[in-house]
Formats: sequence, structure tokens, C-alpha cells
Amino acid sequence: MDKNELVNELARRRGFLWPAFELYGGAAGFYDYGPLGAPLKRRIEDIWRQYFVISEGFAEIEAPTIGVEGIYQASGHLSGFSDPLTSCKECKEVYRADHLIKHIIEVPDALSNGEIYKCIQENEIGCPECGGELSQVYEFNLMFKTMIGPGNKMTGYLRPETAQGMFINFPRLLRYFRDSLPFAAVQIGKSFRNEISPRQGVIRLREFTQAEAEIFIDPRDKSHPRFAEVADIKMKFYSQAAQERGEAEEMTFGEAVEKAIVAHQALAYYVARTYQFLLAVGVAPDKLRFRQHKVDEMAHYAADCWDAEVFLDRLGWIEIVGVADRTDYDLKAHAEASKVNLSVFMHYDQPVKRRKMVVKPNFKALGPRFKAKAKAVGEALKALSKEELEASNTVRVTVDGETIEIDPTLFSFESVEEEIRGEEVVPHVIEPSFGIDRIIYTVLDHSFYADEVDGETRAVLRFLPAVAPIEVAVLPLMDRKELSDPAKAILQELRTRGMRVDYDTSGSIGRRYRRNDEIGTPFAVTVDYDTLEQGTVTIRDRDSMAQVKVPRWQIADKLTAMLSGLLKFQDAGDLVLPSKKE
Repeated sequence: MDKNELVNELARRRGFLWPAFELYGGAAGFYDYGPLGAPLKRRIEDIWRQYFVISEGFAEIEAPTIGVEGIYQASGHLSGFSDPLTSCKECKEVYRADHLIKHIIEVPDALSNGEIYKCIQENEIGCPECGGELSQVYEFNLMFKTMIGPGNKMTGYLRPETAQGMFINFPRLLRYFRDSLPFAAVQIGKSFRNEISPRQGVIRLREFTQAEAEIFIDPRDKSHPRFAEVADIKMKFYSQAAQERGEAEEMTFGEAVEKAIVAHQALAYYVARTYQFLLAVGVAPDKLRFRQHKVDEMAHYAADCWDAEVFLDRLGWIEIVGVADRTDYDLKAHAEASKVNLSVFMHYDQPVKRRKMVVKPNFKALGPRFKAKAKAVGEALKALSKEELEASNTVRVTVDGETIEIDPTLFSFESVEEEIRGEEVVPHVIEPSFGIDRIIYTVLDHSFYADEVDGETRAVLRFLPAVAPIEVAVLPLMDRKELSDPAKAILQELRTRGMRVDYDTSGSIGRRYRRNDEIGTPFAVTVDYDTLEQGTVTIRDRDSMAQVKVPRWQIADKLTAMLSGLLKFQDAGDLVLPSKKE
């Protein structure tokens, strides 16, 4: 088996991930997280919150997974959230049409349906299953449609992304942040896409978890006050120019902004924080790059976009995060559809004085002409700009539903000075969007390691302690009361200290070490007869298999320090050799 198969087999067998609905035959694109996968997922999500909620001061919200139809009309999902399909005229199998020409066209999703079909015909591409002729290319909307309430009176959709819940809550979020920019909201939750042919395990799912941040910034100033914190971090930038050369370029974030490789500081800052987060959960830096979208693949609303891509054996480079400057597209679209003002009044540091031409109605002449309506006509005239009045030879205003033609002699213009204290601004949005399931699989893949011990293959998940679903295994040397009682006391003490601990007495101590290596447990505590006679316990390190002896009363403090990175394993106690081979 190759590494991809080994990782998937381990994930199923040891309770990280397995296909959903197995009792009823399963359904592609749905996975369950098992007893080890669920805590691994939660720990990665909590680290994400540490970076994008606690450290940044962002607000976390939770919106419904079902949205009403109007949301997706405004966002463009009803008209544009689709994939090009083609079907075999013989066996009726359905395929993503653009995927069939990936080996011919580098960016096939930039082509129209007609262009994709022409490429299929010119290259004589047939059905991958039976070789039959393929149909014309057509669109398939990826959203799951549902009806809300009885009588099918209201149409709803399972959300295809978590982002829209934050955009439509913009007015309330703005009030929460005291009507000032910048501010941000985040959301972690389920999204749904009716993928045509989900494959590759959790890489392409129909129900998946997203973690997204919508960061609302002032479009007049895209600097970032904390950019200096990340300016010296080096990373591989696979820019548009680098893609033409075929090789990513390593540089600091400061250099990337200075050279205009990344559009501005605000975008670069969140790319940097994304990079730090991915390293913190265990993504291998030598298998990670950030690729800039090419001009012909850039979303119509994006000014710039960078994808975090990871290398996975057999699967190649896979996107796991996208960080985009979405400009003001979303807020303007929802403002137009909802007829609600989604701008922010930005106060100037100092008021600005300026002169402008205003309309001056001649109320002495308007009175006799329009009588009771004279005041309303005058106010309607004042509401018109000089440009509107001069654009036509005939001036008309509407009062109480009646259109009234106004003689130019009934008004004049005058220059007045006004004090401007600020302006209405529609914020731009920086959006880091994380595919949590893909990140989890990447952590499994990048952590997987196999070596030979005593002629046997030892499979190891080298999880960082911060994400390991089990942090410590407590293992009595033998399942005897004189050893199990002190082992259970240690188990309870460590759990009281907040550690994720497992207790195992099944099989030889060597087999138990192997089982815990395979699920990524960083440390194993062995209780043996030295514990009874000398008051010491053995701590075993997963990666090196080395062991140290520490006093029983220090065990909780030592493990806490090692798990947090404050204490190195080799400094925890007296290094000892195992009494027999594992």
C-alpha cells in the first residue's frame, strides 16, 4: 500500500475517520469522525480560535445552516455556484467536464462550457468508464435545496459556505463593534455542497466543516497595525510570476508587500497568520506553499487571493485554505438586494470645510403659485443637486404623488460653506477560509511515519502535543492489583489536571506502546515494581522511544511542562534503557 492507503486504513481502523451510513451501504461524500477523530478535530478548531478569535479579538457567531432563497440570489450562488457536467450517452455515468481535460488545459475552470466540450471533442475524450461518447456540457448547481415550513411556501438552501451568515449580520455586528472599523466576525460550522462525484476521502465532501473569518476594513487604508509582528517571517510564495517560472520563491512577508507580490499589508498579515496556524497544528513546512490565483482563475469579486496548498502523496498539491481580498462585493450585493444601508460612517480626525452650490427656492414666488404645497415643492427642489437641475431644460418634482413642473425662475443657486465630519464607506473584506476536514487529513498524512523495530514495522502518528487526541497513556506493567491501583490513581490525577489520558492493560507492554504510537500519543507512563519499591515511574517518548525515570509525585507537573513545551523530554528525569525489547 502507498502512504495514502496506509493513512486511510489507519484512520478507519483506529477510529479517526470512517465512511458514514455504513450500516445502510454508505453514501459518497459523507464521513463520520470516530472516538479519536472527533477530539483531533476539536483541538484543531480550538487552536484556530486561539489564532483568529482570542489573539485578534474577533467575534465568533453561529448562524443557521439553512438560508432563505434571497440570500443566495444576492450572493450569486443561485446563478453562478455550479459545476460543468457531461454524461456518457452509453452507460449514463456523469462526470465533472473540466476534470476530464485537466491534463490538457492547466486552468480548465476558466473555460466556458462550449470551450470545454470543444476540447473534449478535439482530443477525442470518451467516457472514462466505458469509452462511450460524452454529451454536451451543462451546468449543475451544487446547493442542496429544501422547503421551509408546511405547504412548500418558502424555499431554502443548505448553506454552501459559512460566509453569508456573517455578511447578512453586518448591521448588528457593526453596532456590536461600536460603529467603527476594522472589525471581524468568525464562524466554524457545517457547509454543504452537492458534489457530483466526491472522491479522495475527506478531500471532497458533500458535508464539511469550514472555519471562516470576515474581516471588515477601511478600503482607504489597507495597512495593518500589527504587520511588524509578521514582516520578518519567511515563507514560500508561489506568485503568478513564480508559477510561470515553475518554482515558488522564499521571502519575508515584508519583502512580499514591498515588491507588491501580495497586494497590501492587511492581506499579507492574514496570510502570515494562516501560515503560523498551519504550522501550529502540524502541517509540514516543506510540504506547504501559498499559491496566488492566476488572473484567469481569480474570482470576479476578488482583488487578490492566495491558497495554502499542501503536498499529499499520490494526490499532489491540494488547497486547504484560501485567503482573499473580496473587496466590497458582498456588502454591496446584499445592500442592493435587501435595500438596507450596509456602509459605515467614518469620522475624519478633523472636520473639513468646503463650499458647494445649493438650490435656493424662491418661496415668495412659490407661495402664490402652489399655495399649501409651496413648502413641499421648495423642499423637493432643495433635495435636487445643481447637476440634476442643469441636466434638463424642464425641472420636475414629485409632491404627494403628483409630478409638478417648475419654472426655472422659481429658484436660484447660491454658494454655501459646509463642515464635513466624515463620509459613508462600504468596507472591504479580507476572508481567510479554512477547510477543516482537509486540514485534519493533512495533519494525519504529514504526521504519519513508519520505521522498523525488532524486525516489525512500527506505524507512528507524530502529532504535536497540542493536537494529539490522547496526550498520555497510563500503562501498568501487568494487570495486577498492586500495579493497577497506583496506575489508576495516576490516571485520575492527570485527568484532574485537564489532560486527555487513556488507560490500557490489554496485551504486552510492547504491544501497548505500539498501539499508542499508532494513534499519536506523545507520552506513555509505565507503572512497574520500581513504583512500589522506589516511588518512581517511567515516562516513554513516542518518537524516540527513549525513557526517563521520574519521582511519582512529580509526574503531573513534568507531563504538564512537557506537553506545553516548557520542558524537553531529555531534561525530565534520569534516562533509562528498557529492561527488555519493546
